[in-house]
Amino acid sequence: MAVVVVESPAKAKTINKYLGSDYVVLASYGHVRDLPAKDGSVDTDNDFRMEWEVAPESKKHIRAITEALKTDDTLILATDPDREGEAISWHLQEALASSLKKGKTVRRVTFNAITKDAVTKAMQEPRDVDLPLVEAYLARRALDYLVGFNLSPVLWRKLPGAKSAGRVQSVCLRLIVEREMEIEAFRAQEYWTVKAVLTTPRGQEFEAQLTVLGGKKLQKFDIPTGTAAELAVQAVTSRTFKVASVEAKPATRNPYPPFMTSTLQQEASRKYGFGAKATMNAAQRLYEAGHITYMRTDGIDMAPEAVAEARAEIKRRFGAAYVPDAPRLYKNKAKNAQEAHECIRPTDMAASAETLRLAEADQRKLYDLIWKRTIACQMASARLERTVVEIVSPDGEVGLRANGQVVTFDGFLAVYDESRDEQVVEGEDDEGRLPQIMQGEGVEKRKVAPEQHSTQPPPRYTEATLVKRMEELGIGRPSTYASIITTIQDREYVKKDKNRLIPEDKGRLVTAFLTNYFRRYVEYDFTADLEAQLDDVSAGERDYKEVLARFWRDFSAAIAETADLRIGEVLDKIDEFLAPHLYPARADGSDPRICPTCGSGKLHLKTARSGGAFIGCGNYPECRYTRPIGGTDEGGGAADAVLGVDENGLPISLKSGRFGPYVQRGEPTEEAPKPPRASLPKGWAPESITLERALQLLNLPRPIGPHPETGDLVEAGIGRFGPYVKHGATYANITDVEEVFTIGMNRAVEVLANKATRGRGTAAVAGPLRVLGEHPDGGEVQVMPGRYGPYVKWGKVNATLPKELTPEAVTLEEALVLVVEKAGKGKPAKAKAAAKPKAAAKPKAAAKPKAAAKPKADAKPKAAAKPKAVKAKAAE
Repeated sequence: MAVVVVESPAKAKTINKYLGSDYVVLASYGHVRDLPAKDGSVDTDNDFRMEWEVAPESKKHIRAITEALKTDDTLILATDPDREGEAISWHLQEALASSLKKGKTVRRVTFNAITKDAVTKAMQEPRDVDLPLVEAYLARRALDYLVGFNLSPVLWRKLPGAKSAGRVQSVCLRLIVEREMEIEAFRAQEYWTVKAVLTTPRGQEFEAQLTVLGGKKLQKFDIPTGTAAELAVQAVTSRTFKVASVEAKPATRNPYPPFMTSTLQQEASRKYGFGAKATMNAAQRLYEAGHITYMRTDGIDMAPEAVAEARAEIKRRFGAAYVPDAPRLYKNKAKNAQEAHECIRPTDMAASAETLRLAEADQRKLYDLIWKRTIACQMASARLERTVVEIVSPDGEVGLRANGQVVTFDGFLAVYDESRDEQVVEGEDDEGRLPQIMQGEGVEKRKVAPEQHSTQPPPRYTEATLVKRMEELGIGRPSTYASIITTIQDREYVKKDKNRLIPEDKGRLVTAFLTNYFRRYVEYDFTADLEAQLDDVSAGERDYKEVLARFWRDFSAAIAETADLRIGEVLDKIDEFLAPHLYPARADGSDPRICPTCGSGKLHLKTARSGGAFIGCGNYPECRYTRPIGGTDEGGGAADAVLGVDENGLPISLKSGRFGPYVQRGEPTEEAPKPPRASLPKGWAPESITLERALQLLNLPRPIGPHPETGDLVEAGIGRFGPYVKHGATYANITDVEEVFTIGMNRAVEVLANKATRGRGTAAVAGPLRVLGEHPDGGEVQVMPGRYGPYVKWGKVNATLPKELTPEAVTLEEALVLVVEKAGKGKPAKAKAAAKPKAAAKPKAAAKPKAAAKPKADAKPKAAAKPKAVKAKAAE
């Protein structure tokens, strides 16, 4: 038998079904080796030698293949038919080298679809691993490593808060940031149009737009104001009109080409709102199940047999009129297209989504989209008739135009029509059908009305339009689009809101830094040219080490130039670059960089110790004015409203965060990277918060006064579990939030006394101050009052709270760590036996005086039973 290795168990299962018992089909579960995340994994001083290591989770898969090869002499590498698939095969061959020395045969096979015919045919046409494709992968992986491993530390040192940078991700991020800057710099321009509802002599209504005024053809901005529009309306209403010409022209619409990776991602986003990653995950499952051809491709040609199948299915479903005289052939126009593979299409043209009855909704939708696009691409063109009617006044001073369109034969539109990324231009492809209109006929005016418009800024990118733009620029490749877009979102450089990609402040800072200090490496043309060089390597036309050497020579010099950069110098550069965003024009026309608090200081970009960035006054510390650099602060809360300033001039803001609305005093500074905050109590509506209410919250806990018996301070506050009064280590809950701000000493002493009465006696019978939650191994974790201070209790484990942790502030995670540390002092050997609940419940055991005299031994069992598991869960 031969051992066949593929990437995934799903793919292995499908292939095993076709190959039968003569083959052992195993999965590598993706890549088995990668570059270690350490310095020197790519040795730039030793001809770019690359050090690889087998991933820990891959070792068992390698062992399984090694075991199978002990009894089988042939290894067949059947990974995906692209650069990445070729690389996985090469890594497998290298990792299994020690098992392949004794006369064993290694062959590589590829198939574009997981069908019986395709797999069987591939097995009859084995080849060697394609080294030029592998070298293109090696070059790409080395480039990504050299950029990421050398540029990211520069970001960390010179730009606090930045996470990392990538070769292609940074260019993609630049696209999004620059589009946002275009939107912010955009200034809308007003313009007007005039439309008239007219009727024919037969009483049929239609709509026409004013196109000629004062004998001149109107341009877009020729009616700039409402006053001018009213004058235009008067010019129309005061005149009679007749039809000057009726022109009907036939037109055709051709079908769209079949899908490749980028167009599939775009259309799935437009029609279903799928992200690029979700689209590729669903497509991967469809491919592995044998329903579609390989889904990472920039080719749009179809196999002749697939074209014949599609034409036959069109004839069967729609009739001969929908089948064009000759098959349609498509050629890719994308920059740097490799056209190495067939388009994305169904493996069986007769199998529609209804036929397959796929269980998962996303797979069903995506397959339906692929099937319809593939069938439509081989159908006849749609035939249309477009009509233009010109209507003029007798003096020729005023003219109107009506447009109409009718579909005379739907053709491919019977199956599929592509969605649009944005709204269509007014008047484009949105005309309705016109009534019968004859040249020379008069028309009557029913209604004449002006319409106001304003120019719109360029739209933010969606994942679909971003992929389209990257494809146009030649940046990235089909297998990388989804991971690039996912990475910049995971790094919190970009967020997605209503399917639109919006740069975060971190993303703007990174782009500003790279554009100023590493501009060449975020240039679109440079990145596209590097992709083209990698294409040359895969074609065997260029040495990959020469590509790496040329890149590294200039890139390492650029890295060295930043060594002496001071953070202040970097911030000044970024401050200048982002000035239109950081300091938008003020309504009163005043200088947007002058501090609104002191009126004399100049605003600058600053960074906090925590890594966040903010805008602060240059007169610090005399003036402490700060604000976020954009719409969010470092905690992710939106700056919804500034309620006012406190007695020290610090702004009091109402914000929205991950855990709901809160109020905040000041903004992050170098000295105080995390300004004081207070969450709104349950039932407090954000719109009801005034400056006075906000200050009440921020000034908690509120001192009530010294206790009459002990002299210790009594306070009122709001904790995680509601309002309370506190005396020493004793906390007593109160029911009404409002009482926190009004409670006096008499009432506070009464509440505390009730708490003490309820807890009088030993600590063992006292009620818990708080219940933190459920322990991973069962049972409540509580905060208890004790003779020597509060402690955490779980079962029989009691862990004293450190002084820096108060009962109202301690979290479940912190308590679990304390429990683990306390439990770790027990004896593990006795843990299992002592942890059994039945043994503890026996009456005899409870009656023995010796057992009763050793509370510590009883306290050890559960604590020591699973200390490692508790620690792991706490860390998670």
